[in-house]
Amino acid sequence: MANIKSAQKRIKVTEAKTLRNRMVKSALKTTIKKFEVALTSGNAEEAKLALVNAAKALDMAASKGIIHKNMASRKKSRLASKLNSINA
Repeated sequence: MANIKSAQKRIKVTEAKTLRNRMVKSALKTTIKKFEVALTSGNAEEAKLALVNAAKALDMAASKGIIHKNMASRKKSRLASKLNSINA
């Protein structure tokens, strides 16, 4: 355990940020899973709405620095291509 007061504070702040990041990542995975479930069920309208929600969640996570912006862009692109392959 740290003896210096500032180091003790950093430990507490890091723990709080880790919990917040984990919560956002978990919610992000849930929204992506909802999109994939809607896609496999064959419901195109529901899948479109789920894609919008997933894209929003990805952008939010990227803006907060939880995931890299290129990773968010890559995931959005792949999800959109999955939706387009079903529609085509």
